[in-house]
Amino acid sequence: MSQMASPAERRLDRICRHFCPPLQKLNHVLHQVRISSLFHVLTFSLSVIQNCLLPVSLHMMQPSAVLIYAHLLCFKAATRGGQEIDDVARDPVVIGGMVLDIHAIPSTSPQPRTTTPGKVRYVLGGVGRNIAECMSKLGTMPYMISAVGDDIAGNLLLEQWKLAGLCTEGIRKHQDINTAVICNVYDTDGELAAAVANVDALENFLTPAWIQQCKSSIRSAPILVVDANLSPIALEASCQVAAEFDVPVWFEPVSVAKSTRISSIAKYVTFASPNEDELVSMANAVSGGNTFHLVKRDGNRKYSGKSLFHKLKPAILVLLEKGIKMLAVTVGEDGLFLCSKNPDFLKFRLQITQNSRVGEWVYDTLTSTCPPRPVAAMQVEGSSPMFAVHFPALPASVVRLTGAGDCMVAGTVASLCSGLDVLQSVGVGIAAAKAAIEAEPNVPSIFNLADIAGNAKLAYCNAISLCHFEK
Repeated sequence: MSQMASPAERRLDRICRHFCPPLQKLNHVLHQVRISSLFHVLTFSLSVIQNCLLPVSLHMMQPSAVLIYAHLLCFKAATRGGQEIDDVARDPVVIGGMVLDIHAIPSTSPQPRTTTPGKVRYVLGGVGRNIAECMSKLGTMPYMISAVGDDIAGNLLLEQWKLAGLCTEGIRKHQDINTAVICNVYDTDGELAAAVANVDALENFLTPAWIQQCKSSIRSAPILVVDANLSPIALEASCQVAAEFDVPVWFEPVSVAKSTRISSIAKYVTFASPNEDELVSMANAVSGGNTFHLVKRDGNRKYSGKSLFHKLKPAILVLLEKGIKMLAVTVGEDGLFLCSKNPDFLKFRLQITQNSRVGEWVYDTLTSTCPPRPVAAMQVEGSSPMFAVHFPALPASVVRLTGAGDCMVAGTVASLCSGLDVLQSVGVGIAAAKAAIEAEPNVPSIFNLADIAGNAKLAYCNAISLCHFEK
């Protein structure tokens, strides 16, 4: 620009310079990279525009106004509880595994001691990562805390995370870390037949010290999701930070072997989402014995929802008595049991929610068609009441079952973050799980939000209160 330019022209030139690099980056990404979700395109575009407009607005402010604006940002970012919280700091936090999954899918029934023809695919996975990705596609942007290596798998996971417009600040990357890799072998029905997991890095490097570095994000979160890939000491450290700031905790058991890690943190946990096998393992872990056993199924005999719940009831009750506030127990084709000892649990909503256009749309759709419902109490042993709702499974065209549980958790948490109550939120979770079952990746490449809302309404309307019945 000419040295003779007026002050106004020089200011306009500085403003224009703020637009060029970010908009060039936006143009490059939108033309060169296939972004799988319209929401991600919009989110990335908005973030670029916001990055442009912030310095522009500061240029147009008087110096005193800039100082006031900066002080307000610092004040809002540093407060919580009864004080104000910056809207952008309300991201739910997910602490857990980022894993590269190798999926081996045979064309015929696998035979021992020989190779089997089929397909081998590389899929982005990890329970925590799957939950966080699914949440983002449903309109709730999470803050991920994890650990990856400076290797091919780690670079792939981080690159895809960045392309999705998600924050990598909480993801520890180190050359001494071997990124977690899991090799899954499926049967011809899409069920997991066998798997080998190399996830030691998550326990060795996702440490309490690293979690403490992310304390400010946990402090401002509406909810904390932890998966059992964390070491017991890291799980406890995470839960203690959440408890310090009254942040609800959701525990995802990951596997039968790791689900036993609930024993040291049960008193901190608001939600837990075991499947039937993990439920039994968790109940034995907290009771210190081998009292509980899997439900025996005789041939093709199918239990009613009420009968199956009756058999699982003792294991559910012991976990609730150890401090877990709510259990969402998935039972495969039999659906899900939502249980609590608190008669007001169906009214549960998060105190702090995250606003997004997608979340608001789901919220408006569900609240207008699915009003709050009462639930009956079922008396169990002694004077302890337990309240339970059975969500029958939705019909689905099964492609693969891996990832369905993660998407159920993600759909439920995302909906809680949008302001829905727990019953409505579980309906969305079941709808997200159905979408996952009908897709090839762990998390569907894209969600049809109209289908999610319609299936969530169906799941919600089909939910049955489990009333008292005789032993």
